[in-house]
Amino acid sequence: MAERKTRKKQAKTEEFDLKNAVITDEGIVETLKKNYMPYAMSVIISRAIPEIDGFKPAHRKLLYTMYNMGLLKGERTKSSNIVGATMKLNPHGDAAIYDTMVRLTRGNEALLHPFVDSKGSFGKQYSDMVCAAPRYTEAKLDEFCNTIFSGIDKDAVDFVDNYDGTVKEPVLLPTAFPNILVSPNTGIAVGMASNICSFNLGEVCDAVCEYIKNENVDFLDIIKAPDFSTGAYLLYDREQMSEIYRSGKGSFKMRAKYEYNKKDNCIEITEIPYTAKVEAIIDKTALLVKEKKITEISDIRDETGLSGLKIAIDLKRGADSEKLMNKLYRLTPLEDSFSCNFNVLIEGTPKIMGVGEIIDEWLAWRTECVKRELYFDLSKMKEKLHLLYGLEKLLLDIDKAISIIRKTENEKDVIPNLMRGFDVDETQAEYIAEIKLRNLNKEYIIKRISEKEELEKKISETDEILHSERKVKSLISKQLSEIKKKYARARKTEIVYEYEEHEIPSREPEKYPVTVLLTNEGYFKKLLPAKGDKKATDDQTLKAGDAIKCTLDISNEYDILFFTDEGNVYKAKADDFDVVKPSSLGEYIPVKLGFAENEKTVSMLATADYKGDAAIFFENGKALSIPLAVYETKTNRKKLTNGFFKGSKAAGIFFVPEHTGRGFYTEYILKSSAGKYIIMNSSQLTKKVTRTSSGATVFTLKKGHKVESVKEFYDDGSEEMKNFSKFRKSKLPSAGTGVGKDDQESLF
Repeated sequence: MAERKTRKKQAKTEEFDLKNAVITDEGIVETLKKNYMPYAMSVIISRAIPEIDGFKPAHRKLLYTMYNMGLLKGERTKSSNIVGATMKLNPHGDAAIYDTMVRLTRGNEALLHPFVDSKGSFGKQYSDMVCAAPRYTEAKLDEFCNTIFSGIDKDAVDFVDNYDGTVKEPVLLPTAFPNILVSPNTGIAVGMASNICSFNLGEVCDAVCEYIKNENVDFLDIIKAPDFSTGAYLLYDREQMSEIYRSGKGSFKMRAKYEYNKKDNCIEITEIPYTAKVEAIIDKTALLVKEKKITEISDIRDETGLSGLKIAIDLKRGADSEKLMNKLYRLTPLEDSFSCNFNVLIEGTPKIMGVGEIIDEWLAWRTECVKRELYFDLSKMKEKLHLLYGLEKLLLDIDKAISIIRKTENEKDVIPNLMRGFDVDETQAEYIAEIKLRNLNKEYIIKRISEKEELEKKISETDEILHSERKVKSLISKQLSEIKKKYARARKTEIVYEYEEHEIPSREPEKYPVTVLLTNEGYFKKLLPAKGDKKATDDQTLKAGDAIKCTLDISNEYDILFFTDEGNVYKAKADDFDVVKPSSLGEYIPVKLGFAENEKTVSMLATADYKGDAAIFFENGKALSIPLAVYETKTNRKKLTNGFFKGSKAAGIFFVPEHTGRGFYTEYILKSSAGKYIIMNSSQLTKKVTRTSSGATVFTLKKGHKVESVKEFYDDGSEEMKNFSKFRKSKLPSAGTGVGKDDQESLF
């Protein structure tokens, strides 16, 4: 009862507070800036995006904890011990810490150069297999970690307090090589992401050394291509790779390696793309067999063991292994793309950079680390030299020193008396006073003083290096050469310079009528015709804010051409798509057909025999017709680059059937941003046979205006249609005719 009264009292208080709440005029934008932006920046800076040392905070905290535990030289310890100790720096839970460690281990095979020497089951990069619990596994730092901790105890990097201020942790690790390019990194933040592929350590070290000598070096000639721990083939396109190296964005394809075992009539896949998983490959292949899209396989199984990855595919008698692999490359993750997004945190700010920029940033940062390390060494050497100068004065009269100490009655007066007796400062006097009695002999002191000349020489050399940018970089180059000599390995990923796109051998698709539609956002649906008066496109479920762009009634065996805003044409068969219900969102074409990043669909056309033309209207007022035959290819190529003119955006693309007689022409109505219209027909289009032709001007536009929209115009011969004869232009180009409000509503 008392508890119920308390709750009622609290409810009344809350109600009272709500009534008396202060209402402000602060807008939603300001509220988001103050509340959401700090969270977003925290995720970007503190979790998801790697910094110039190649590590995210979680990696850095784990490795530094292991370093402090003495695991660089000591024996392995249980992973649970490591996880528990790391929680002093990383309070995000033991599961997250262990997952971070798993990826850094030798057993997981995710990195070309693992940082953690492991024992136990840590899963595999190429499999969904779950790793063993931390109480069963053991780990220590790999010898390779000497390259990332070099100088950390010599003030090479800054240290900050941990989350509760009890211990210090490094802001960055002083990696002696560009780990940001050698270790792959993937992270999803708020509003941005990062996806950095790995490169060969030896090639990266060579590239930096060459860059130090010559800033105009072509990195593509030294760092041949990305290199992955899972091996496989990389399908090399120099233009594509050059763009990735320049901008830090783009994608390239990888393909699995296989061997045909003739004796057992079996295909053995031993290396797969870095982004692929064994289970996904097997599941997809099994589904294709079930759907009877592949009929040559009798069995598929995972034979991965101690010797490494192996997927075995048993073939039916008489099956062609090469043709089967062509199908599998096309339909399964055995051929996959790696999308690059080299987003790196530079002094707390995310920045997308190419390979050259990353190396330049790393070199500038590494130069600062080496200088700090040299300053530390110089300071220590000067301190030691200073002590030796005091020891040298002691050598002149050892008996005097002993006498001063013996005759001093109070311990506190020993140091002042030595300072006066030998004309040394307090530090030197402290050093003299701490010498053991057994070492107060001439031999010991002379031996120590003999180090003075060598120390003076080292100080001079170090000081000289510090005051020469060239010598500092030369030292970095020397360190990189030593790292390459000690740790570099041959490439695992094989580069394929000449290759053919693997296509599926053609098969006869089923013939039946379908309705296909494309939305503004790029979603595609294949629907069965509706019964009765209802249309197949009625009651369609679309993504919020999306709308239907194009609808075609075709047959299932038709080819569909997708035109994009990058001037490319992607080909697919209607049969490649599954029939969906109106309640489905459909398939996202950019993903289905492998569009480049940010590439969008403009329109689609369908054809059974590539007869007829494509009428293309551009925003700059030009238009043309291109025979569809120019898009017909002997092979089933999916992408046709430079499919049409891309100097101006396409305002509309339409299919023009072959004309069998006079008067059978399609009409189009064009609207400009100035509010003027033209009605023209397909016979007035300039016909070109070159795909990239820009066409001829049909709409004369004033500066700053464009063709806003183009639609097919149907004249049904009614009285109302006679009013639109003023928009028909027998001579082109034309500036168009303005319309009244009533006409505009009728036209569009």
